[in-house]
Amino acid sequence: MSAPRGDGFPGVRSPSGLVYVVWEITLRCDLSCAHCGSRAGRARPDELTTEEALRVVGELAELGAEEITLIGGEAYLRPDFEELASAIADAGMRCAMTSGGRAIDTERARALRRARVSQVSVSLDGLAHAHDVQRSLTGSFDAALQSMKCLADAGVEVSVNTQLNRWSFPDLDAVFALAHAHGAASWQVQHTVPMGRAAERPGWLFQPWEILVVHPKLAELAARGAAMERPMHLWPANNIGYFGPHEAQIRGRGVHRDRAWGGCIAGKHALGLESDGTVKGCPSLPTATWAAGSTRTHRLADLWEESRTLRRIRDRASEGGSDLWGRCKDCYYASVCRGGCTWTAEVFFGKHGNNPYCHHRASTLREQGLRERLIPQPPAPGVLAAPFDHRLFSLVEEPFRDDELFVAPPTSDFFPTPRRLPLAP
Repeated sequence: MSAPRGDGFPGVRSPSGLVYVVWEITLRCDLSCAHCGSRAGRARPDELTTEEALRVVGELAELGAEEITLIGGEAYLRPDFEELASAIADAGMRCAMTSGGRAIDTERARALRRARVSQVSVSLDGLAHAHDVQRSLTGSFDAALQSMKCLADAGVEVSVNTQLNRWSFPDLDAVFALAHAHGAASWQVQHTVPMGRAAERPGWLFQPWEILVVHPKLAELAARGAAMERPMHLWPANNIGYFGPHEAQIRGRGVHRDRAWGGCIAGKHALGLESDGTVKGCPSLPTATWAAGSTRTHRLADLWEESRTLRRIRDRASEGGSDLWGRCKDCYYASVCRGGCTWTAEVFFGKHGNNPYCHHRASTLREQGLRERLIPQPPAPGVLAAPFDHRLFSLVEEPFRDDELFVAPPTSDFFPTPRRLPLAP
């Protein structure tokens, strides 16, 4: 999930605790990204009407939400996008957007400005080849850069988000430079996990020990961005961490330079909404097991206070460690960390509470001469077919190999050939 401003939420003002909402307003998309967790493309058949969506805006304001990030699919493809964005701003909430950046031209950028969209985060997943492979579309890289230019020219704040995987990692320095050159104020990064179409490409994913290479690089880039005359802040998503020597550099910023991971915020300070009104504690969590109800049948305030699903994920972020297992169960940081990102563990293992994508864990194991390997399991027939589906992995320990302390190139499993398609109108 994308990182809101004020990572860690110091001084939460909302009486409900809700600060940040990621709202999928349509599943319609003009890309077909090879790592898309929601398998976006066509709109859901039962997406909220304009009237229903405007009612949700009002209910979010009543709960005290401060920031709403509109996503898709591709949010700008919803016909009433401007009306919804303007309503969010009218209600006193900050409206942002995350986009694949395929077709934000001058006119669309000006429309975003009129709707008072305060920031648009454009996806850059490497240089042209790596980006286009992941987006399954030749020319999508150039289109994203052009979208960033149009946004900046229209006076819309630009940021960048990047999926961290074997395709993007070799290009991180170049992506950093491009993002800054195009005026990006911030750069969000997150590990790719095997959800949606990414579940079909396990060879793209990092092994747990490889974060011993990835995270020092992120710390280096975070320091570089913070020291620039025009700073560009690195924003780690919730599945980046935890508690290694680079934690403060990666996660801390501004007056919170010593900030460290404080546990999953899903259902506690954050909320996810799907375009049919489904409510989740985090937009990335598998819908089948983490749906908390629907805005069509319940008031958001009632769901926030009474949903067993939301309370379950909220309580695990605040109370004992009974749901932790594996190496997370006896970890020194267990009471604070709570097993890291709920979404990541849930996707890999079908249950939360044990997250091998942890710098502290990987470095501790290395000192013991060990490392962990994730092994993809064959999915059951028909499992990989719906938004937010995922495949399961087993986790084994094996001897650490210093000669393999690098990020290997991507394997060719399910290698997509980038298509040549014209930009959508």
